[in-house]
Amino acid sequence: MNQAKAFAASSPTSLLASTSIPRREPTDRDVEIDILFCGVCHSDLHQARNEWSAVPTTYPCVPGHEIVGRVTRIGSAVTKHRVGDIVGVGCLVDSDQKCPSCAANLEQFCPHATFTYNSPDKHGTALVTYGGYSTSIVVDEHFALKVPANLSLAGVAPLLCAGITTYSPIRRWGDIKGKKVGVVGLGGLGHMGVKFAHAFGAHTVVLTTSAGKKDDALRLGADEVVITRDANEMQKHAGSFDFIIDTVSADHDINAYLNLLVTDGTLTLVGLPSNPLSVAAFGLLLGRKRLAGSLIGGIAETQEMLDFCGANQIVSDVEVIAIQQVNEAYERLLNSDVKYRFSIDMASLKNG
Repeated sequence: MNQAKAFAASSPTSLLASTSIPRREPTDRDVEIDILFCGVCHSDLHQARNEWSAVPTTYPCVPGHEIVGRVTRIGSAVTKHRVGDIVGVGCLVDSDQKCPSCAANLEQFCPHATFTYNSPDKHGTALVTYGGYSTSIVVDEHFALKVPANLSLAGVAPLLCAGITTYSPIRRWGDIKGKKVGVVGLGGLGHMGVKFAHAFGAHTVVLTTSAGKKDDALRLGADEVVITRDANEMQKHAGSFDFIIDTVSADHDINAYLNLLVTDGTLTLVGLPSNPLSVAAFGLLLGRKRLAGSLIGGIAETQEMLDFCGANQIVSDVEVIAIQQVNEAYERLLNSDVKYRFSIDMASLKNG
């Protein structure tokens, strides 16, 4: 067993601070990864502060599930990666790899999925798994993804969560080329939704409460921007969207967006509002509309997403920070003060 430097929360109210955590020796199927960058996801903040009653936090908590690093050791049976490869690790580090979900390449729905942090550690290295706010990590080779060589690694890191979270429902909906696609919200998730919808050839419309985001939305690839506080502007777009992806985690009225869909149109939720959303039945029945949800993606689909990003020069817009700035970054996240994701340069932990 090895010790790795990390940043961890020791309680719901404590700041993240430097610590040391155990990392197992690689098994024959494992790869050991020297972490280069780790994205900061809003769920990191929620988990560190024990704000999800459905998923109580075990302390110490080492967040981070948007990991990019270099393979430093491999097990004897590993065939997918070699020492020196640049790889990514997202929200999953293991699953049973034999259930119907795994057989369908939907490891995120495996009943025995092991999430990258705060998930029971089946290897017994610790009570729970520890995430990417650390110098290294050891994972099953199946859950390490190949990173295209032409992309900025700092910008790749958030693709492992924010990227696949928006890519997956857009791809699952079908061919969106020439279709009218709406992206609700322009934050860490929303800006990736805009990039993907644009790259797939959709007529991409950002739906936002903030008029100040118009120029940035157009820069990211939007064809139009609709200010949702303007009732007249919303009415002009009623019944015209083929597909809408809703990335907003704050409480909001989704009926306003259902009203924008064409017959048989789909609204997919990827944000996580803390309170239940109220849905007017007539909004679904009139027009035979669909309200759906989506959770990250399987390993094969995540690799497909990374390959697509490589082919289309897509990365997340990031602000690179040192690990010593992570507590400040959490406060800025709460104030929506980032364009559009934080990416931690993990050299700051190794050298700090």
